[in-house]
Amino acid sequence: MTTTGEDHATARGGPWWWTRWRSAVLDTGLAAGSAAECGAEGVRFAHDAGIPAAVGVVFGVLAGAALIVRRKWPIAVVLVSIAITPAQMGYLMGIVGLYTLAASELPRRIIGSLAGMSFLGMLIVMFVRVRQDMQRGTWELGDWFVPFASITTAVGMTAPPVLLGLYVGARRRLMESLRERADSLERELQLLAERAEERAEWARGEERTRIAREMHDVVAHRVSLMVVHAAALQAVARKDPEKAVKNAALVGDMGRQALTELREMLGVLRSGDSRDVRERAAVPLVAVGVAAAAAAAASRAVDDEGAGAGAGEGAGEGPCLSDVDELLGQSAAAGMAVDLSVEGETRSYAAEIEQTAYRVVQEALTNVHKHAAGAKTHVRLAHRVSEIAMQVENEPPPELASASAARLPSGGNGLVGMRERVLALGGVFVSGPTDAGGFRVSAVIPAA
Repeated sequence: MTTTGEDHATARGGPWWWTRWRSAVLDTGLAAGSAAECGAEGVRFAHDAGIPAAVGVVFGVLAGAALIVRRKWPIAVVLVSIAITPAQMGYLMGIVGLYTLAASELPRRIIGSLAGMSFLGMLIVMFVRVRQDMQRGTWELGDWFVPFASITTAVGMTAPPVLLGLYVGARRRLMESLRERADSLERELQLLAERAEERAEWARGEERTRIAREMHDVVAHRVSLMVVHAAALQAVARKDPEKAVKNAALVGDMGRQALTELREMLGVLRSGDSRDVRERAAVPLVAVGVAAAAAAAASRAVDDEGAGAGAGEGAGEGPCLSDVDELLGQSAAAGMAVDLSVEGETRSYAAEIEQTAYRVVQEALTNVHKHAAGAKTHVRLAHRVSEIAMQVENEPPPELASASAARLPSGGNGLVGMRERVLALGGVFVSGPTDAGGFRVSAVIPAA
């Protein structure tokens, strides 16, 4: 695996200013070699300067040992090498010092200035030394050899270490920049993974909310009517058997319709990923069992023909505005005094718009059954140019509500679900009590 810059930084650990022990050992060896070279050259320097040889050796050893700080103070090392160049010593120090200087992070103008000073010092020293050797008769060559040898030696001692140091420094900076980019990319990928997980969690929450809303809309209305009819059935079972049979048939129809809608919803859920289906369909499966049991219990009071006709009802792709009349008929059969008024020219809308409008009316009627049984209810639909509006308003319930004995439970999610549906389509939803003591639910949904 690739080592990132952070791993590289944590792997460092050497003595003092060294980042690694290997670097410390290398610099110590180079400093020892430079001290030995300068110490040996110090003997001749002491002879030429007329000082004791021991002084020249000590001077050379101390000067050459300065190479040990080349990584921390490369400028000082180069300056020392330039300073001892007239003594004809410190050649190894000069080469290594220029290499270290060129490979460092120092500005190029400083590197160029010190390299030029080193070149000039080496040129002058070599010019004087070669000229002296030729005057002594050591070399018998023409006058051209003095500048040639001086320039060649100065260039050879200065250019290669500087160029190599520049190359190594550029390569090192490139590698560090690549490490930084790798670290940045790793952090970005980690951040993207966290955001993806957050989005996935949000999507799962939204899906759970959507399924809960669908389940509430499908089950609440049908089951509420079933409970109302069951209560009425219990009240008239002995007094009016014919009416009791009719109420039992209505309960069976409601149960079969709820079961059909639940099956359609489960069919859509099963078309997705099997794992998601197992997670998301747990609640619907329980509701299916409850609805199926209720439907089976009620169907025993109905003959085979009535059961077959009821089973065919509710089958389709989903509720729409044309089913509102049937919805109101079911509420009227449960004892609610409800009237419908339609404004504007009736036309068709997108499936999700019609389903939302239907669910709003359905849930509003369910709430009337739960909280204001027996209250007169007015349903208004308005088909406008660019929107469809609906309003369900009930009057104050009578003091003795016939459905009070049904004890319909309420989870408080009906209004929330209606608001979510309408707002999801860019509409407006308003609900609240009226001045007369009733309750009003209003919604406006864009037609596009």
